[in-house]
Amino acid sequence: MDGDQKRVVVIGAGIAGVACATELHRAGIPVQVRERGRVTGGRMASRRFDGRPADLGAAYFTVSDPDFAEVVRGWEAAGLAREWTDTFVAYSAQGRREVPGPMRWAAPRGLRSLVEYLAADLPVVVDRLVLDVERGPYVEGEPCAAVVLAIPGPQAALLLDPALATATAAVEAQRWAPTLSGVLRFPTRSWPDFRGAFVNDHPLLSLVCDDGDRRGDHAPVLVAHTTPGFAAGHLAQPTGAGAALEQAVRDLLGLPERAEHVHVHRWTYATPTVPGGAGTYYLDDDGIGLAGDAFGKPRVQTAWRSGHDLGRALADRLRP
Repeated sequence: MDGDQKRVVVIGAGIAGVACATELHRAGIPVQVRERGRVTGGRMASRRFDGRPADLGAAYFTVSDPDFAEVVRGWEAAGLAREWTDTFVAYSAQGRREVPGPMRWAAPRGLRSLVEYLAADLPVVVDRLVLDVERGPYVEGEPCAAVVLAIPGPQAALLLDPALATATAAVEAQRWAPTLSGVLRFPTRSWPDFRGAFVNDHPLLSLVCDDGDRRGDHAPVLVAHTTPGFAAGHLAQPTGAGAALEQAVRDLLGLPERAEHVHVHRWTYATPTVPGGAGTYYLDDDGIGLAGDAFGKPRVQTAWRSGHDLGRALADRLRP
């Protein structure tokens, strides 16, 4: 093969796609990352409000994998990541209680900054919507050495030619749940002391985080995530859920003041509920690879591990 035929095309510039592309780049394999959004990050999404970032997707990350820990040390050394808390609270019908757990890490500039850091030396094309992947493999008629779909299975299924039967079956086996995330900016910090809260058996809320504490600037900002059931009823017009989301947060925390600003973001495919298969990634003889947090527990670390391992497997296959 020559020219573009030697190139691997990675679709999706979340952490799985960037981790995969990083390993290929290190191995000297030509690679291009194509992202339909305007920025890298995927579900490690951050958006600025009045110049301040707030995390709209993943709320934090945890570390147990030694290889991922090395990546995290690099983020920490660059001032991009910090230990946040090992204790959340949980709200339920029985009241409020503290829940110890693993150390949760946060990013002062937003979690998206971590993906941007990893992608700094990679050829990433944003605002690039890919429409089809065919046997060959071909991406929109362009021949390539392999194609990696580092996106949720339902989105990948829309791109794959039915002739790629094995890969199509793999993505169609995945199941995903939606959520809405709401950024709520209040006049003052008037809530009880907490870092993050799991909300159990609630019709609307599943998680609430103190974004001022998470970011370390103590801004009066909360970020709330809804249940899949509530989100499913508001996917067509997520902004219409803002009032109910704000009221639920105020009722939960007993807040006297209304939020000054509410922004609601829709995640149609937020969390994998049925795994993508055995192993940490998928790679078939057609040169189609799948990576992401569907290959294990839905965690940032899982997504990174999946992309990292797939990148190494492809490098071993394609290296002269």
